[in-house]
Amino acid sequence: MADKKQEPKTEKVEREYVINIRRQIEKVPIYRRTEKAARTIKEFLARHMKIRERDLKKVKIDRYLNEFLWARGIRNPKTRIKIRAVKEGDIVKAELAELPNELKFKKLREEKREQKGIEISKKKKEEKEAELKKEEQKEGKPEDEKKEETRREVESEKKAAVIEAGKEIEKAAGKRAKHEVKGKAKEPKRQFRQALQK
Repeated sequence: MADKKQEPKTEKVEREYVINIRRQIEKVPIYRRTEKAARTIKEFLARHMKIRERDLKKVKIDRYLNEFLWARGIRNPKTRIKIRAVKEGDIVKAELAELPNELKFKKLREEKREQKGIEISKKKKEEKEAELKKEEQKEGKPEDEKKEETRREVESEKKAAVIEAGKEIEKAAGKRAKHEVKGKAKEPKRQFRQALQK
């Protein structure tokens, strides 16, 4: 008999809730109400979506739901919220069931930005690959030599970045020393320069 390990099936449970949080937020000081609202939503979902030990770390709130809660500030959150919860394995993800117009447009805008970013990165990769192929054809160098050259270029760029950072630090130290008493200002500069030269 062959023992076969059965992989646990990750069931996807999706539910919608209307959560009334008024009673819970009235129990805390006015300057902590929105924080309590977010915690209450997590507790509600942990209880109703049957999370073991009601671990709130396994409940993830969507960023648009969070923005919706905080839209009216820390003192005056919405008291009734319609939520769509999706449970995959042990993790529950909560999002707004109906996005308001402002958040819809914001979400669409961000999705477009992400898509454009992906397209641009693909184009750049294709261009680099095309340039490498052209260089290979022109120079006829083996790949090992090219890798070595790229490694050297990266190292030189790192060295240049370190030198620039050192100059910026030196400038900042000079500005600080400018506002100090003259006797105290000279010593730190010398120590700093000696440290850079090592």
